[in-house]
This record gives sequence, structure tokens and C-alpha cells, in this order.
Amino acid sequence: MTSPAFRLPAEWEPQDGVLLAWPHAETDWAPRLERVEATCAALISAISRRERVVLCIADAAVRARAEQALRDAGAHADQVRFTTVEYDDTWLRDSGPITLADGRHFRLTDFRFTGWGGKFGADRDDALVGNLIVRDVFAPADHVRVDWALEGGAIESDGKGTILTTWRCLHQRHPEQSREEMSQLLRDKLAAQRVLWLEHGYLQGDDTDAHIDTLARFAPDDAIVFQACDDPDDTHYGELARMRDELAALRTLDGKPYRLHALPWARPILDDGRRLAASYANYLIVNGAVLVPAYDDAADAEAARIIGAAHPGREIIPIPCRALIWQNGSLHCMTMQLPQGVLK
Repeated sequence: MTSPAFRLPAEWEPQDGVLLAWPHAETDWAPRLERVEATCAALISAISRRERVVLCIADAAVRARAEQALRDAGAHADQVRFTTVEYDDTWLRDSGPITLADGRHFRLTDFRFTGWGGKFGADRDDALVGNLIVRDVFAPADHVRVDWALEGGAIESDGKGTILTTWRCLHQRHPEQSREEMSQLLRDKLAAQRVLWLEHGYLQGDDTDAHIDTLARFAPDDAIVFQACDDPDDTHYGELARMRDELAALRTLDGKPYRLHALPWARPILDDGRRLAASYANYLIVNGAVLVPAYDDAADAEAARIIGAAHPGREIIPIPCRALIWQNGSLHCMTMQLPQGVLK
């Protein structure tokens, strides 16, 4: 008998659902809770029309509040499964499972979550995957705990064996390890053939140390969608131009250049003088649609058009995300897709 040939599916492959956590008054969202709840309700409502939602809630009171917001947003209630579980924060891209599949079997890869390199307390988030498993959320699957810090937002998979990541992030998490040591671990744990590294690219207001999902995303047919900056006076201009050159130099497994889709640049969004990380690259792919960040900026429509061109045949749905970037993330950071067949 041959062992399963696991791989990390691309985000555009069929999904069972999406994992999220509802913000509440005991989290950092408390000062602007109603605004972020409205964004979460719009996000969950859009997902629920296409697939299931596994929604983590802290207690019965949080559930009641979420249910009301979801009713108001027109969510499909029968598609939302509430799961009472402890969590520190709502960025489940980084604390949720990275799910490998072979078509019939699943591996819930559970890397150590350190609160983005020890910046924030993360004990409850680090235990999230195990706690969801004991709550019978998933179909039978291997639970592989990996004692090595990695967040889901730090990696991109094309579904064909290539992982894209940034040196800035993983070097911050593991300064004692070489690039080859980290590449080997990623290949082993994510069943990948190779790891591509970006040296450049960052966003002010991003406390993840340059997660790849704020900068560059794989798309079907050997394409990459990336956040560009067209303002020479902006502090990001040189760094993102160098990232663009790096992406242009990358080659597919077949030795061909990737087709590149450059996203427009939003005007600076400030909060009490602090610049927020308004990345259009932080979009979420679901069955039949792409949910794209909108920042009430003139570039929103063009960003949606370009993302639609990179993901043909899918409905493009803008989600207002100014409330999210106040806490340094956007809609992809809030969510973790679950491949088809992995949910109970």
C-alpha cells in the first residue's frame, strides 16, 4: 500500500467552508466593536451564500450578538456553525489549521503560534486547532503538531508544490536558522517541492513582519497578483518596486515566467497619525467568488477589476475593510479556508 500523496491545495480549489472568529468586547476590537462587527457580518454573509462558515464564539452572549448582526446582514443561517472555543484574537489565518489533502485524507498541520514573534499573548490561539478538533468540527484527519513558529498568512501555495514566502518574516521568527534549513522544514511539513523567497516588500502598519498575503498571491494558470505602489514620493515605492522585480525574475516549475497582475495603490489611510496597511492583495477566494478589500478609496474599483481578471469566472464582491486595518489586518487575515471534504 502506498502512503497518501499529500499537498497543500491552492486557495482557488473547491472548499468546504471558511473558519472565522467573532470579535467581542474582551478583545482588542472593543473600542470600535460595532464597526468591525458590521464588516464581519458582511464577510460571513457573502461566504454563507457559497459555502459553510465555522464561526468561533467566546460564549452565549457573543453568539447572540453575532446572530443578530448576521440576520441583519442577510447571512444564510443554516450555513453557519457556531463553535464555542477560547481565542485571544480574530486573525484565524494565522492560528487556524494549514490543511494538506490527498483527495481522500487530510492532515491538519498545526504550527506553533507565537503572537507574530512574541508581540502579543497567544496561548489560547496556539491551542485553537486542538480545541476545534475535540469539538468535532473536522472529519477524521491527522492532527500534526509542529513545534516551529509559522502563520498561515506567511505562506502562499500554488497547489502544485511551490510555496511563496518572505525572508523578512521567517527570519524574524527563526533568526538562528539558515534559509536552506527553513526551506527544508517547509518542504517536509507542507509536502512541497520548493520554496520561493522574496527579499523585498513591506507595508507600514503591518505587524506581521511582511506576511506574503499582504504582498503577493498566487493565482490560477501560473499568475501572481501583487501589491504595487505607483507614487514615487511614497516611502513604499522603492521597496515594492524591488519586490516587483523579484517576482518578474521568478520561474514556474516549467521554467516559465509568471504572469504578473499589479494592484493599484490606495491613498495613505491614517489613524491618529499612524499609517494603516491597506493592501488589496489581502483578498479571500471562496467557491465561485473572490471577496476583495475595499477601503473607500478611488483605487477600490480598479483593484477589484484586476483581481477579477486574475481569477476569471468568479464573482467579485467588495467587502468594506477600513475597520479591519485599524487592527493591522484585512479580510484574508481574518479567515482560513477549509478544503473540500475536511469538515464534519
